This record gives sequence, structure tokens and C-alpha cells, in this order.
Amino acid sequence: TRLSFLGDVGLGYLPLSRSGDTLSGGEAQRIRLAAQIGSGLTGLTIVLDEPTIGLHPVDNRRLIKVLKKLKDEGNSVIVVEHDEETIRSADWLIDLGPRGGNKGGEVIFEGPPRDIEGVARSLTGMALKERSKARKIEALRGETLSECPGWMRFTGVSRHNLKGEDVAIPFGAITTIVGVSGAGKSTLLDLIYENLHICERHGRDGLKWSGIKELSLSAPFKGVRLVDSSPIGRTPRSSVLTYLKLFDHLRQLFSMTQLARVRGYTKSTFSFNTEGGRCPACKGQGREEVKLGFLPPVYVTCQECNGRRFKDEVLQVKWQGKNMADCLSMTVDEALSFFAAHPRLKRAFVLLKELGLGYLELGQRSPDLSGGEAQRLKLARELMGRRPEKMVYLLDEPTTGLHMKDVERLMKYLRRLRDLGNTVIIVEHNIDVIVASDYIVELGPGGGRKGGHIVFSGWIEEFLFGTETPTQKVIGEV
Repeated sequence: TRLSFLGDVGLGYLPLSRSGDTLSGGEAQRIRLAAQIGSGLTGLTIVLDEPTIGLHPVDNRRLIKVLKKLKDEGNSVIVVEHDEETIRSADWLIDLGPRGGNKGGEVIFEGPPRDIEGVARSLTGMALKERSKARKIEALRGETLSECPGWMRFTGVSRHNLKGEDVAIPFGAITTIVGVSGAGKSTLLDLIYENLHICERHGRDGLKWSGIKELSLSAPFKGVRLVDSSPIGRTPRSSVLTYLKLFDHLRQLFSMTQLARVRGYTKSTFSFNTEGGRCPACKGQGREEVKLGFLPPVYVTCQECNGRRFKDEVLQVKWQGKNMADCLSMTVDEALSFFAAHPRLKRAFVLLKELGLGYLELGQRSPDLSGGEAQRLKLARELMGRRPEKMVYLLDEPTTGLHMKDVERLMKYLRRLRDLGNTVIIVEHNIDVIVASDYIVELGPGGGRKGGHIVFSGWIEEFLFGTETPTQKVIGEV
């Protein structure tokens, strides 16, 4: 009975001996959900945070059935989610907005999902309304490619459940690797990265490849970058500005003001990572840690600086009417106009806005960022200050935590990246991303031991209209 519950939530491919620390976040969440179903308890309130992360649309439908079963047994199920099918399957919808960061936090809509399409202020309602008129596959496809300047060919790809088959990826295109959960997508992406990295560092001759027999390239590339959703900083001292290496530039502006020169302040005075100008009580963190024995620590706002991180005399120094604390509390959207006369800062903020991160505060701590935000910040850092060309970018589920409108922004940017002569390879389940790609590689047909085969490899037109795979079937039904 318990094993059948694991199958119901799409985990039938997992070996029983699988170590818990090797599970993805979505797999661990669904195992806990399966355990809850097996308990047979009723009257519970079950809260799930984006349970569809890492799920193929086929698995999404299984999950929705499980959630409805829990509801029918007398439980309340609350889900935070961006997936369209999950939203439409809900009994009651709460939409927060209208946008993110300090422009959000309002309840825009409460009610049955079908009623949100008439709410003008709701970005969710607008997105669902567009899709209810037509799935608009033609619009999503946009200007996709059907040819390329060259190929990268991986012969005998074999690791974990990959079955030793050959994989070809086009240069200068957006390729999306699709397939059901556990089919081997992330493993394939890792192998692509490892072998291109070997080639980047050592050339093509006399190499010992990783997990493949041979790699052949019919076009040159300058480098490969893996942009995943792992945290970008583990301490409260890491922030959006420090990660993007823009904090030095901001501190330089403040150190050049008249009051700063009169007082003998330097760039280091305006840093919360060094002694001098930072608050001595919290050491520039803006909050203090309270240890609770065996429980996780909690953080409270520093009583001396009131969360502003700096001494009062340092905050008396202002640039264009703002002190350092004011600048750190600005959102990217606000900073874009405030620093419009400074090209380096402006370029960075324009890039963040294009990636859908306009709501982030400049001083927002890195550990507080979601996986999707971290991934887009990594992409922004990679592309800042130079024009990328002939690079290979690998992205593992970049739509994690993204609203449907944010996915559209992301794909527009990735297309611009492609049009500059770069290659983009994505592992993704999101239908909008799949349809807007140039080339598709589908693994399957199942997960675990039933996966690892190349079910399809070809251009998007052939995928949508000339084949029938598990993923293509789902897109055809939408």
C-alpha cells in the first residue's frame, strides 16, 4: 500500500535503497506527501511550497490527483504554485501582487480560479486569459531556428541510467532537454558540462572524457558556464550588490563626496564588512543572532542601528540626497533611475530588470534569495560588462519559482543571448520554455531504469508536428 502511494506521486522510478541525501527537493517533498497519504489521518492542514518543481506535466497530473484525494479524505491542502494546470485545478485561488518586492503584498483576488481572468490588476489572470483564448503555440514559438552553424556530438553517453546512446546538440541555438522525472536529464546536462569544460581547458586531443566515449565539435566555442539554482552566498554579509561586484563602485561614489573627504572617510568606511563605519553592535549585519540552544537561531533587528548597518555619523554622508542605508534599501527598479548617469551601474540594473528581478533590494541578503532568483543573478553576473559570444550556457530548470509572465521575460532574454551567437542548453518541464526552444532532446520513455534512452532529437517543428512522445502528447492536449 505504501509503495503504491509513492507511485501515485510519480516516484515509482526510485530504487528502495536510494540515499535520502541524494534526493532532490521535489522528491523529498513528495515522499513526505506519500507518507502523509499512507497515515490515513483526516482533519489536517497540509501546506506545500511549489510541489511541481522538477515534475514533468504527466507527473503533475498524478500529483493533482493525489492532492484531490487528500482533500476528499477531509484534509485542507494549501499550495504555493505557478504551474498553470495546478492553478486551474484548485477550488479556491488567492493571488498576491500586483508585482514583486515592495510592489507586492496585496491580495489581488480571492475566489474560484475561473473568476480571476476578469481581474485587470492580476498578472496571473491576464496570463490565464491569454491561454484560455488559445494556447498560442504559434506566439510562443516566435522566431525559432531550423539550422545551426555546427554541432557538438557526444558518443556513448553512459552514467547512472543513461544507456550509452549518442547525443547531438546544435551550436547557436536554444536546446531544451525534456522527459519525465528520473529520465536522466540532469545527468546528461552534467556530462555535457564536464566534457565541454575538459575541452575548454585542455583542447580536443588525447583526452580522457567523462562518461562518454568521444566528443566531436564542428564549430568553435569560447567557454562553457553552468548556471544552476544553488545558493550564491551562505552568510548575511553577502548581498545582491556584493555578489554582482557593484558595492565597490557605490562606496567609491560616497567616498568622493565633500563631507566624506572633509572627515577623511575612505571606501572602507562605507563597507559593512570592515570596522570603521559599520555598526559595532551588529558588526554591519543589521540584525543580531539569538541562539536558542537546540533550536535554529533567530535574528532580531539591531537595536543600535535599527537595521541600517552603519554608524549615525557615516549615514550623515549623502550622495544625491541618499545615504548608504537608503541606497541599500532601494529596489533595482528604483536604482535604475537613481543611478541613470552611471553607465556601469545602469547596465547592471537594466539587465536585472530584463531578467524579472526589478523588485529585489540592492542590499537583500543572498541566503534569503530563492533558487530561481539565485540562478538569474548568476546569469546576470556572467553577462555583465561584456558582450558574450560563442559561449555555451547550461541552465537547470531556470523557471523554478517563476510566474508565467517572468517565464516570458526569461525566454526573451535567452533568445537575445542566442542571437548574439551563443548556445543555450536547458533542462526544463515548463511547456512555454519547450515550445519557445529551437531544438528538443527528449529522454525516456520512463524514469529510473526505464529511462536513459533518446526518445526524440530534432528541431521544434518536427517535435510539435512530426512525432509522438510523452512530452509532445501533453503539449498537444493543452
